[in-house]
Amino acid sequence: MRTTNRVSATDHVVTMEEIKVSPAYNWFRSTVPLKRIIVDDDDSKVWSLYDAGPKNVRCPIIFLPPVSGTAEVFFHQMLALTGWGYRVISLQYPVYWDLLEFCDGFRKLLDYLQLDKVHLFGASLGGFLAQKFAEYTHKSPRVHSLILCNSFSDTAIFNQTWTANSFWLMPAFMLKKIVLRNFAKGPLDSKMADAIDFMVDRLETLNQSELASRLTLNCQNSYVEPHKIKDVAVTIIDVFDQSALSLEAKEEMYKLFPNARRAHLKTGGNFPYLCRSAEVNLYVQVTAHAQTTALSAKLFSELPLILSYR
Repeated sequence: MRTTNRVSATDHVVTMEEIKVSPAYNWFRSTVPLKRIIVDDDDSKVWSLYDAGPKNVRCPIIFLPPVSGTAEVFFHQMLALTGWGYRVISLQYPVYWDLLEFCDGFRKLLDYLQLDKVHLFGASLGGFLAQKFAEYTHKSPRVHSLILCNSFSDTAIFNQTWTANSFWLMPAFMLKKIVLRNFAKGPLDSKMADAIDFMVDRLETLNQSELASRLTLNCQNSYVEPHKIKDVAVTIIDVFDQSALSLEAKEEMYKLFPNARRAHLKTGGNFPYLCRSAEVNLYVQVTAHAQTTALSAKLFSELPLILSYR
C-alpha cells in the first residue's frame, strides 16, 4: 500500500509514475499513431484518436474517456483487444459545450470513418455521452452495444447543474481542483495509486476550454431516456470500493437497465481500466464476442471460444 503521488492543481510538475514509463505504454505510443480529424466547419474542433486492428471491421469498439482522460488512458484495452483481433478506437473529443453539439459531431466522425454501427465503451462522462449518442440516433441506430464503466444516467447526481453554465469562466487551476476532488485519497494498492498518478498526468495536458466544456457536459441538466435505447445491449461495469459514484447513482443505473449484464469488480476505484485492466478486458471481450458476424468488432473467423458471465 502507498499514498498516491498526486500533485495539486497549481503545481506545474507531475511526478513520473510507473504507467507512463512502463514498457506496455511506451510500446503503445511507439506503434499506434495518433490521428487528428476535423469534421466540423470550425477547424478548432479536432478529434484525436487511436485506431488499431483490422480496418475491414466496420463495427469497432470505440472508447470514450472520463472528464480527466485522454485517448491514451485506454491503452491497456487497445493492446489486449487488438492482440485478440478486434478493431479498437480510443478517442479524445473536441471542445463541445452542449450534448446535442457533441452528438452531431460524433455522428459526423462516424460518417467520416465510414462506420455504420459501433460498440461504445464509456467511462464516467464517456459513458453518459455514449448513452446520449445512442438516444440521439435511436431512429436510425448507430450504436449496437454499450459498455458503461463507473457511469451515470442523470447529471443531477453531482448537484452542480446550477454551476454548469459558469465553468467557462473559471481558470484552469480551479477546474482541475474540481476534478481532483473526486480522486481517491489515502493509502491504495500500488496499481490503483499508479492509475491515479497517470490520470493526474493526463489531466495536466488538458487546457481550460477542454476542461470547462467537459465539466459543462458532465453537469448541465440532462438525463438518459431509456425507452429510446431499449434495443441496445448494455453491460454495466462498476466497483465495490471507493469511486466518485454514489451507491444511489449505481442503483439508478440498474433500474434504468434492468436487463443489462453486470460486471462487478471487487476493487478498481475510478479507473479500473487502468489498474484492473485484465478483468475489464475480459468483460469487453465477452460483450463483443456476443454479437453476430456483421456486428462483431473482429473478423468472425478469428473469434475464440471464451467463457460467458452474468
